[in-house]
Amino acid sequence: MAPATGPAAAPATGAGYAPQGGQVGGPVAQGSDETYHENELINAAENVFGKGARGLALMIRDVLKKQGEPDGYITGSEGGGAFVVGLRYGSGVLHHKIEGQMPVYWTGPSVGFDVGGSGGSTFVLIYNLHDTEKLFGRIGAGEGQAYLLGGFNVSYLRKGDLVVIPVRMGAGLRLGVNGGYLNFTHKQKWVPF
Repeated sequence: MAPATGPAAAPATGAGYAPQGGQVGGPVAQGSDETYHENELINAAENVFGKGARGLALMIRDVLKKQGEPDGYITGSEGGGAFVVGLRYGSGVLHHKIEGQMPVYWTGPSVGFDVGGSGGSTFVLIYNLHDTEKLFGRIGAGEGQAYLLGGFNVSYLRKGDLVVIPVRMGAGLRLGVNGGYLNFTHKQKWVPF
């Protein structure tokens, strides 16, 4: 990964983080060496979902347009199922621009009008992750499940100014609306709470 070239503007809020109007959580300013750029993210996502996955580049560009560049991302896979009460299990690698790479696991119970099962690849964009330890713990989620645009689904999770945006491509069928959380951990857990 080559560092960005050109002059970098001094951020107004310190530590390279400059809130931008209309964006969830105020991501890092465009072009910062502390963020992942569009081409890096599309290449990483294609390694997860496969080259030429229909709609992938378009979806990532849309998220970046709305949110800016993330300072971390996760590549991994997950599976889950639901019949009113749902469970989700996942594992992957957290990539952080400053702190490097580390394994990460997550579980998530949910409840709602939700039925079916799904499994597949996951690519998670993370904003305002100044310290990777901030990711670990429960992050509230309310999401609708329906695979759209070539099998992709995007949802938003938030804890304080930390914003986590999973992009999923799955096999199977899981339809409905649910609420719950994802619990990120350093070690794999089988109890989802």
